[in-house]
Amino acid sequence: MTDESKVTAEKGQNRLAQSSSPYLRQHASNPVDWYPWGDEAFDKARKENKPIFLSVGYSTCHWCHVMAHESFEDPEVARLMNDLFVSIKVDREERPDIDGIYMTVCHMLTGRGGWPLTIIMTPDKKPFFAATYIPRKNRYGQTGMVELIPRVKEIWNTRPDEIASSAEKICAALEQEVSRTAEGDLDENVLHKAYGQLSASFDETHGGFGGAPKFPSPHNLLFLLRYWKRTGERRALDLVERTLDAMGRGGIYDHLGFGFHRYATDAAWLVPHFEKMLYDQAMMTLVYGEAYRATGDSRYERKAAEVFSYVFNDLTAPEGGFFCAEDADSDGEEGKFYVWEAGEIEAILGEDDARLFARIFNVTREGNFDEEATGRKTGANILHRRASLESIAESVDLSLDRLNGKIEQARRSLLAARAKRNRPHRDGKILTDWNGLMIAALARGAAAFGEGAYADGARRAAEFVLEKLRTDEGSLRHSYFEGRARFDATVDDYAFFIFGLIALYEATHEARWVEIALELQKEMDEKFWDDGAGGFFFTESGAGDMIVRRKEIDDSAYPSGNSVAMSNLLWLARFTGDGRLEEMAARTGAAFGGKISQWPHIYTHLLTALDSATQPSREVVVVGERGAPDTAALLGALAESYFPNLVVVFKPTEDCAESETVRRVAPHVKDHVAVDRKATAYVCAGFVCAEPTTDRDRMLEILRRP
Repeated sequence: MTDESKVTAEKGQNRLAQSSSPYLRQHASNPVDWYPWGDEAFDKARKENKPIFLSVGYSTCHWCHVMAHESFEDPEVARLMNDLFVSIKVDREERPDIDGIYMTVCHMLTGRGGWPLTIIMTPDKKPFFAATYIPRKNRYGQTGMVELIPRVKEIWNTRPDEIASSAEKICAALEQEVSRTAEGDLDENVLHKAYGQLSASFDETHGGFGGAPKFPSPHNLLFLLRYWKRTGERRALDLVERTLDAMGRGGIYDHLGFGFHRYATDAAWLVPHFEKMLYDQAMMTLVYGEAYRATGDSRYERKAAEVFSYVFNDLTAPEGGFFCAEDADSDGEEGKFYVWEAGEIEAILGEDDARLFARIFNVTREGNFDEEATGRKTGANILHRRASLESIAESVDLSLDRLNGKIEQARRSLLAARAKRNRPHRDGKILTDWNGLMIAALARGAAAFGEGAYADGARRAAEFVLEKLRTDEGSLRHSYFEGRARFDATVDDYAFFIFGLIALYEATHEARWVEIALELQKEMDEKFWDDGAGGFFFTESGAGDMIVRRKEIDDSAYPSGNSVAMSNLLWLARFTGDGRLEEMAARTGAAFGGKISQWPHIYTHLLTALDSATQPSREVVVVGERGAPDTAALLGALAESYFPNLVVVFKPTEDCAESETVRRVAPHVKDHVAVDRKATAYVCAGFVCAEPTTDRDRMLEILRRP
């Protein structure tokens, strides 16, 4: 035992007290003899011939808390675990590499996954049992911890050969699963197939796709926007608008403090799991921003602005990075911070305003949802809207502006009252990958809405990552907490942060962001690229504590690193004129083409890259004086328009370091000049370059040609 561990043990805490993870620290006072993932735990298991009990979760996970309170804080369960196992706790946000491998095992063995993830494995990390949440005792046909552990002990001690054989077979199947890329060519027919699958699974009543539970799946909406732009298929846009409107009205959205909860337990978007994740805020604001560009509808701008305000108010670190999540629970109860009884609202707003508020947000005396565990109403209400504000305004004889004013006044009053409640725990880790997504969202928002504060927020976060999460040698780290950067970066860290830097360039036209993106892309290629089969591995070569090295392609709660990397490579190729990058993008898609072609709607973020790859490229070089009105007019017109696959290069006319950087990263623009000292656009569309123009409308006309 280390000196730190001895001191910790004397304080009644286990080894997790010294962890950099808020999630692991939540278990520091458990009677379970927890170890963090590392050599100490595995050496002990080998020396004492004990199986490993691996528990993976995250600090804002409701069912992780439930299992902790029921089992890991229980002396009897802890005694059983300490007798049989070497127990390891892993924060899935700190170690997505570990989580990804063993979650794949869980899906293979049980057909489902989620957190908490429970794995029992041999001392050499080979799994032979997988589950998610396990109750303390047998319940409704589900084996409990008190019954499971003695059963495992008996098999471990009396039938070790069976366990060894089972673990070997599982590892062989795992190796086959993670290495099966199913190469194949991809073409635009895959896009049509994906649209058909999404259209068929659309919930015509509530919006979104499939039934309960229902996830936001913003990459589906991004794909549908691109598909509508490509084909003119009006239903594709209709699916997007109906889903965005339904989610924005539903209980999955926090109507007082703003921001989206993680997912809805029902099909109608009413009852959420109340965690708020940074990546959901990022992906949803990307969609709302793109929907605004596509339609010009101001309600999408307003919703994005609300979510951005939540991120700035509640998830932004003083140094500029973004925290990763807020918990679902407070005072030991999920959602308690967010729900309201009718009497509480009446006491705060007064009888008349409370009656109007209740009508708008469906508040009732008995409560407006059934408790998940018991199926009964508790008097609690989740704020949500069904009717349009226009219809309510008409029915109560108020102008829409007046109604909105009353809603805003009530919102502020209730928000102030809510602030006095015990707030859910916030996980203060700052993750490179999720910060990359948020940087991209803010930067895209800055371009779409012309809002400089969003670009400033994106810039500060990018500087934070470069200062705190990039080593002197140029490599990225994954997680930052309490002044310490830890863990090797994954392909997601590189891909998502490069995505953020590209978007930041698009918003600011500061060429340094492209230069850094190219440096990181080179680093990413060296660490993760599979030169044999194409595509990127999740972990870098030589990562020694994993039993397999896998590639990720599924776009689940957020896109896969390969999906984002394919988009990045295409953009960088067209910006720089480097055909090698375009070839890598093509090989990334082809590496998984056979798999994608079967069920393409599972890979919709990658399909947005395929949409770009299979259309004639559109590039514009704008040459002009930075900040001059004519330059701003050209760049502003491009930012406001919906050309989702457009690449814009800005070349300042000033003889400065910025101009040098542009010439270095985009050498093909070295001969582009301003015509008659006016800001000039050089437009290439459909593999044809038009005459340079200084006219904004002429530039847009050329771009709109088929």
